[in-house]
Amino acid sequence: MRAASIKDVANHAGVAVGTVSNVLNYPDRVAERTRARVLDSISELGFVRNDVARQLRAGHSRTIGLIVLDIGNPFFSSISRAAEDAAAKSGNAVVLGNSGHNTGREQHYIDLFEEQRVQGVLISPVSDTSARLAALAARGIKVVLVDSPSSEGQFSSVSIDDVSGGYMATKHLLDIGRRRIAFVAGPQQFHQVTDRLAGAQRAVLEVPGATLEVLQASDLTVLAGREVGDALVERERELLPDGLFCANDLLALGVMQSLTMLHTLRIPQDVALVGYDDIDFAASAVVPLTSIRQPTILIGQTAIELLAEQLETPDAKPRSVVFKPELIVRASTAQ
Repeated sequence: MRAASIKDVANHAGVAVGTVSNVLNYPDRVAERTRARVLDSISELGFVRNDVARQLRAGHSRTIGLIVLDIGNPFFSSISRAAEDAAAKSGNAVVLGNSGHNTGREQHYIDLFEEQRVQGVLISPVSDTSARLAALAARGIKVVLVDSPSSEGQFSSVSIDDVSGGYMATKHLLDIGRRRIAFVAGPQQFHQVTDRLAGAQRAVLEVPGATLEVLQASDLTVLAGREVGDALVERERELLPDGLFCANDLLALGVMQSLTMLHTLRIPQDVALVGYDDIDFAASAVVPLTSIRQPTILIGQTAIELLAEQLETPDAKPRSVVFKPELIVRASTAQ
């Protein structure tokens, strides 16, 4: 049995095909009695609209592609949820792609979203993909960078002042009397990591006698943080940092697990610890974690707003929104 078509619905309801189309797309343009009759016919015939065909005719869909670096990181899952909620208010849907810090997977999702003719792509890039994203824009698919500034102002973007955040975190450690500071860094290709390190370096330079050591983590995960913590507890006490600033909360929680499980170092008495992102788990850690809070809900909502601006005014110049982070002090740095 073949599927009912829009023409079948029109014949069944005794209206023109254009009326059925208006009921589906612009219901306010149709009289209430006529709209009810068409909807009854749709229900009775089991009609399902062919969105693929509609998208081909329109040149785009009602979907938005979102590519994040790591959906396992609560920071990105919170942004994704906020973007999805904001998009739903205008009848759009967000389709999520997780690059997993992998350029190949990132490219796969960009290609996929282009094939699907999405309205726009929101992306936290793994590396410089400006040429590929420019090709998307040339085809009419709008692009917004998320948690990343647009280096040449080519695209709209929403990001955080991570240099300020790194400075804020390290200055807090210095303000509570710590002088041997260590920054636990993740992969250096991420500008977020290098910006936070730049802020830490600036803060340390302002305090005579303070030092900054960089501890390289293999990833931005809890497990990578535990590896750093395991290495720290093997050191002689006089060679240990007394203040640790981690590039994100997952690293900080991993370090904390290692130090507290082995019971060799106390937080904050021996080592004060600061994370970054202020994910939900930070406040409920074994030792509640001091962290730099990023407004994830605002980031997700703003990304959708910037995309809407581009869609409503195609000739509008790209706009950059930069939020300031906030220091949230908890027990891991309590004096």
